[in-house]
Amino acid sequence: MKLSNSLRILIGLALGLLFGIIFSLLEKDSISYFPDFVAPIGTLWVNAIRMVVIPLLMALLVTSIAGQTSGTKVAQLGGKTIGLFMLTIFFSSFFAFVTVPPLLALLTIDPQSSASLLESTGYDANAANELPPFSEWFVSLIPDNPFAAAADSAVLPLLIFTGLFAVALLRIEEKQRNVIVEVFNAIKSAMFVIITWIMLLAPIGIFALVFSLTASLGVSAITVLGSFIIMVCGLLATMTLILYPLVASVAGIPMAEFARTIAPVQVIGFSTRSSLASMPATYAAAAALEIPERVTGMVLPIAATLFKYASPFARTAGTYFVATLFGIDLSVFELLVIALSIGLLSFYSPGIPSGGLLIMAPVYLSLGLPVEGIGILIAIDLVVDMFITTANVTANIACSALIAKFQQ
Repeated sequence: MKLSNSLRILIGLALGLLFGIIFSLLEKDSISYFPDFVAPIGTLWVNAIRMVVIPLLMALLVTSIAGQTSGTKVAQLGGKTIGLFMLTIFFSSFFAFVTVPPLLALLTIDPQSSASLLESTGYDANAANELPPFSEWFVSLIPDNPFAAAADSAVLPLLIFTGLFAVALLRIEEKQRNVIVEVFNAIKSAMFVIITWIMLLAPIGIFALVFSLTASLGVSAITVLGSFIIMVCGLLATMTLILYPLVASVAGIPMAEFARTIAPVQVIGFSTRSSLASMPATYAAAAALEIPERVTGMVLPIAATLFKYASPFARTAGTYFVATLFGIDLSVFELLVIALSIGLLSFYSPGIPSGGLLIMAPVYLSLGLPVEGIGILIAIDLVVDMFITTANVTANIACSALIAKFQQ
């Protein structure tokens, strides 16, 4: 019996976890090199995915926008997309505001234990100063050289240029426009062929990624952070599951079909912790759900670069946890300000390690919270970010399905 790709991917994930835990329990003086030998295999697979992301996103955006009959439809679709993203970001922040403080109140946390945690993270309190200022980020949205932006993987500036280029195509002669659209259609088709080859190797790539991670972490107990990780990951899973009945009731896609189709995307997102790396599988899942290409071609590129459904929740929950850890009582107003501020800041996430965490420094400073607490969140970001990305890629497909319904 031929196994489906979804099942093969899940088997790769399960075997990576199993053998990684077994390895962590062995006497490994003679085989300590093995995770270092396996890890590059996973890296190669992720690099293969990233290799097709830039040309695929550009081709999707150009064909979806320039393929429209008028700029009015493009503006309507873009407006609905941004509006839905804003609504879901508000929900994410409000969900943290409502659920996390009561649960944190149930935890018994010794503030003195934070000293050892900070020491283990190696966090530099001055690291937040390395974050590019908002004005610099804002100016960089219009690339002075789109080819350099592509080479540097500056995805959001590149997509802004691509979007403007695609809209400009609507203003030239139809014969000329069709030639360019056909070229990008050919590029898109070629990328899908490469993606098919890459996905055949997905079980091996995911096994290598998960094995290397599990072999390093093992089953070591997490003391102070354990309860927080379980709480946040459980609530992130809840946020993900909320999308299933929403898609079923509004978009008319049965929950079983939705769950089965997006499972490979979730596994890739969980393993790679990257919405961009999950992009090829995300687009394939949307096509399998019969979401029109004119919708996914615009919605998914914007979602992968700008929309972060679960990040506001996780970062808000982390800020509440830091305050609790250091024994700082926050008023209801301060809790609300934190949720709203981080929700707005979630649209600004620079391409540096833990950038989504470092952008919270201004919020911490304005409310008198210890910026050093961000180091504690960095220490557990590896685990939490897996659940964040899983929720994000699920939301990307869910939003595409909802917008497709609204466009009918």
